[in-house]
Amino acid sequence: MKLRFWLSAIPDYARLPLVFVVIWNQAVYCGSKLLAAGWSHYDLTTAFDRATPFLPWTVSVYLASCVFWVLCYIYCASQEKRQAYRFLCADFLAKAVCLVFFLLLPTTNVRPAIEESSLWCVFMRILYQMDSPTNLFPSIHCLVSWLCFLGVRDAPRTPKAFRYGAFCMAVAIFLSTLTTKQHVVVDVLGGVLLAQISYWAANKDPVLSRYSRLADCLSQRRR
Repeated sequence: MKLRFWLSAIPDYARLPLVFVVIWNQAVYCGSKLLAAGWSHYDLTTAFDRATPFLPWTVSVYLASCVFWVLCYIYCASQEKRQAYRFLCADFLAKAVCLVFFLLLPTTNVRPAIEESSLWCVFMRILYQMDSPTNLFPSIHCLVSWLCFLGVRDAPRTPKAFRYGAFCMAVAIFLSTLTTKQHVVVDVLGGVLLAQISYWAANKDPVLSRYSRLADCLSQRRR
């Protein structure tokens, strides 16, 4: 019932663009993995990353990010049209840039051997098996998390507790990408910077107006 309530809060003009967000993300992430599968990959690991401890329990934060994203994307898409389109446009721009980096600068890293048999270590093994160490720079995990914070922060009438909570959750996700050894610090910084630039660019009239016309066209065809 709660999920149905959240979904019903999404205006007609944002529903199809929000679906496109999911399709575009999968196309960029999975498509680039297939294209660059046999290419040389670069390891951007630094001394800072080697000194960062491996903390299997933080996989709980890493995985919980999915729930955080769903709630924030629905919330941001339910705002008035300009703000909703700015958020969705920023996501589109950011993922397009990610695609360029994933193809021109394929990255990887070396993951630690997991020898313990605790519950969190089991989850880490499953994560490592499901998600190959590629498409690391910029980090989509960090990009999307920071974009969620920006969208929540700028949405009118957002409670302060929600804004602070979104900020804290985004930072916790950044840290979890490092302590699970899914990403290195350069990936995190690249994701945050890309989210910031894309969100700024999506507020410019030449960019937002073009996206708005495309989104409106899609929404009208849906009817």
